[in-house]
Amino acid sequence: EVQLQASGGGLVQPGGSLRLSCVGSGFTFSNHGISWARQGPGKELEWVAAIDKGGTITTYADPVKGRFIISRDNARNMAWLQMSDLRPDDTAVYYCQTGIGRGQGTQVTVSS
Repeated sequence: EVQLQASGGGLVQPGGSLRLSCVGSGFTFSNHGISWARQGPGKELEWVAAIDKGGTITTYADPVKGRFIISRDNARNMAWLQMSDLRPDDTAVYYCQTGIGRGQGTQVTVSS
């Protein structure tokens, strides 16, 4: 069974930082690109960032470019999303996903 578990969310003030983690199991982690997506209150699911299976190519949605960094460690079956300069508009449930599954998300709330 494909499982992806995101964690690390929480409440942070505007301008703050958070690091989200994702652990994959039930599949060969190193064979799949990983992406992060988010769904804000009353909004549709939005793609945020992606990293290729080798960890060498990263892409970002325009709203997070320069503020978020995606990374992975295939030896640990893990991926991360380092988020900096957080804004209220970044408030959402964040999910890690591959082409074969999406796990439960982690809530990020940016508020003073």
